[in-house]
Amino acid sequence: MNNRVINDLMKRRTIYALGRNVHQDPAEIAEVIKAAIKHSPTAFNTQTVRAVILFGQSSEEVWDIVEERLKSEVANEKAFKKTQAKIASFREGFGTVLFFTDTDVVKQLEKSFPLYADNFADWAEQGIGGAQQAVWVALAQEGIGASLQHYNPLIDELIASEFDLPSNWKLRAQMPFGSIEAPASSKDFIADEERFKVRFE
Repeated sequence: MNNRVINDLMKRRTIYALGRNVHQDPAEIAEVIKAAIKHSPTAFNTQTVRAVILFGQSSEEVWDIVEERLKSEVANEKAFKKTQAKIASFREGFGTVLFFTDTDVVKQLEKSFPLYADNFADWAEQGIGGAQQAVWVALAQEGIGASLQHYNPLIDELIASEFDLPSNWKLRAQMPFGSIEAPASSKDFIADEERFKVRFE
């Protein structure tokens, strides 16, 4: 298919084998991430997405927090070693993006537009999903691999404390990124007939 957007989407894969062999400097990558989020749509243009972009020791600290927190959650030592190996792969990356929803904005919208009050939390989730995909695709265009992780809410308080974040920022996902040290695994798709309905008249 000769469609640039589709081709860009196809470049976006879940990359677990991350490294630090990137040619861009942190400031350049941060600008790419910020632009991707800024230009992602949100309902009513509410701009509910917040992000913390971390490099170096700050990025590693996220995964130290995750590892320490999961010690009390994983059933046994053998299982925890597998968890540690997975977390280590994220720690080896070049950086991490933390995605948040500004809940104060959501609450204000619920008050201002009571007719739609039940929808704003869902719309905020849609907005953050769009922002995550935009960042992921933009990083892929730069030759940078990433994955999307969800250790929230287990780590919410520890992350907020470590990075001095406002209480109204609700953690929704973590995106470790870096050089692609091994390709993504093969990906299967369900049949189009199960997923789509198309009418031409």
